[in-house]
Amino acid sequence: MRIAGTLNAYIDLVSEEVFSAYEAEKEKWLRNQSAARAARVRALLRNEQPDVAASEAILGYRLRQYHLGMVTWITGVPAGGGTLGLLERATGEVAAQAGCDGRLMFVPQDESSAWAWLPLGGQHDVALSEVNVKGMVGGDRIQFAFGEPALGVAGFRRTHQQAVSAQAVALAAGPTGPAVTAFAEVAPLALMSGSLELLRAWVAETLGPLAGDDDHNARLRDTLRVFLQENGSYKATAERLVLHKNTVQYRVRKAEESMRRPVGQDRLRIELALLATQWLGPAVLRPVGGPP
Repeated sequence: MRIAGTLNAYIDLVSEEVFSAYEAEKEKWLRNQSAARAARVRALLRNEQPDVAASEAILGYRLRQYHLGMVTWITGVPAGGGTLGLLERATGEVAAQAGCDGRLMFVPQDESSAWAWLPLGGQHDVALSEVNVKGMVGGDRIQFAFGEPALGVAGFRRTHQQAVSAQAVALAAGPTGPAVTAFAEVAPLALMSGSLELLRAWVAETLGPLAGDDDHNARLRDTLRVFLQENGSYKATAERLVLHKNTVQYRVRKAEESMRRPVGQDRLRIELALLATQWLGPAVLRPVGGPP
């Protein structure tokens, strides 16, 4: 019994030391690999021209295909130890919903955000409207920003830049913004929102009292936005909003009275201002009771 006890204690001690050494070496290897991947990603984003085959080997990701750039981050809670794992799992679910085949690339940026590239292969159309984040674990706190599908090394860089620009719009919108922001939907805002203060003033100048942050003006703005999208058709707008045609006419007339000009005048400015209010909400609207 003494010999058995001595042998078991010795085996346990050696096993613990071997396990500790293995874990330390594994962690060191993962850190080195992550550093190498991050360095190669930065080189690609700086418009350098590294060897594509070598880059694919280091990244474990195929560059000669269509990519969909994505930025994901956690909002509303302090970052915890499992935050990046939660983001990585959510990214995998989004890739599955988007029909991606192959291994995606996930690159943490800090404790609560990460960049990702979804592999599309030869596919260059993705239905982001079908991406549903509500059923995900932590989906109520996770936000996503997407670029547009793009091909090759240049596309790898461009779709990421678009995703970062879309994220800037989502961050400007604050906690009331949508969980998913696509560059294709907010491109004009992403390109013109360098100064939120200037954008807010421009929206107020363009829409006048219609830029008020209340339910009444919100209904008028939504109706006017759809009316312009339907090329000024009262009937098509009524069908799309499930309203009576007379209600649409009334709301459009009240919106024109608020702006003090017909919608056909400066239509592009009005559409862009309405787009800003749709995506940025209170960040660019005039508070109720605020100065005109």
